[in-house]
Amino acid sequence: MRVALLVTHIRAEEKLIIAAFNNRDVNPDIILDRELNFNVSQGAEQLAPSGIAWSEYDVVFERCVSTSRGMYALAILNSWGIRTFNTYETAAICGDKLRTSIALTQHNVPQPHTRVAFTPNSAMDAIDDVAYPAVLKPVTGSWGRLLARVHNRDSAEAIIEHRQTLGDYNHHIYYVQEYVDKPGRDIRAFVVGARTIAAIYRSSNHWITNTARGGDATNCPVTPELNEICVQAAQAVGGGILAIDILEDAQGNFVVNEINHTMEFRNSSKPTGIDIAQEVINYVIDEIGVVA
Repeated sequence: MRVALLVTHIRAEEKLIIAAFNNRDVNPDIILDRELNFNVSQGAEQLAPSGIAWSEYDVVFERCVSTSRGMYALAILNSWGIRTFNTYETAAICGDKLRTSIALTQHNVPQPHTRVAFTPNSAMDAIDDVAYPAVLKPVTGSWGRLLARVHNRDSAEAIIEHRQTLGDYNHHIYYVQEYVDKPGRDIRAFVVGARTIAAIYRSSNHWITNTARGGDATNCPVTPELNEICVQAAQAVGGGILAIDILEDAQGNFVVNEINHTMEFRNSSKPTGIDIAQEVINYVIDEIGVVA
C-alpha cells in the first residue's frame, strides 16, 4: 500500500498518525503543502513532490493546517479519481458553517437556532429573531477565533460595524446562532466511519471551551444517544473521519454545534484511553483494503 500524508508541518497529531501507519507496516510519504504545484489539466500521471506519480498512491491523507490549501488539493486529487481522507465534498461542507447548517437541516440533525443575513440591518433583525444573548460567528475559521457573544443591541451594532468596516467578504456574511447555556462544558466526539470511537468534555470558566483556548479535557462516555447524533451528523456531511462538537441545552438534549474535517486529538487520547490515531489509521487501511 502506498500512502501520501499531506501536511503543512509535522505537529503532535501527525507524529501520532505516522506512528499508527508504521504500526500497520505502512511508511507514508510526507508531502508538504507549500511544495504543491499542480498542473490541473495534466491529470494524475504527473509527479507529486515526492517524485512519485499521484496515480501511484492508494490514498492521500490530508492534514493541512490551512483549510484552503487542504480543501483545494482534495478537489484536484478527487477530480483525478484519487482516494482521499477526507473527501473534498466533506471538507468543503465542514469548512463552511453555513453549508454545515444546511446539511444538518437536510438530515434532520438537531442544531442551535441559526440565521444568516447579508447586511448590517438584516443582521440586526436576525439577532432580534434569535434573541439575546446571541452568538456571531464567521462562516469560516476554527479554534474559536472571532466568535462573539452579544448581550444587547449596542454590543451587536458595534461588532457588526467593525466587521463591515474591517473584514473581508466572509465577515460580511452574518451567521447568527442562539446562545446555548451549556453547563460549563461542551462535548467533542470523534467519529470514524459509522462509529463514535471516543468523546471528551471540554470544560472552562470561559464560554469558549476549545482546548486550544485553555479548556480542560476529561472523558465523556459515549452513550447510545451521543453516538446516534454524532453518526447522523457525520453522515450528513458525507462521512469519514470527523470531530463533532456537541452542546447540551438546559434540558440535557444534544445539539450539533460544528463539525471538523481535519480533527485535532492530541489532548483527547489520554483522558479517553483510546488510541485515536490508531483507530483512524486502522479505518483508513481497512477501507482501502475493501476497495482493493
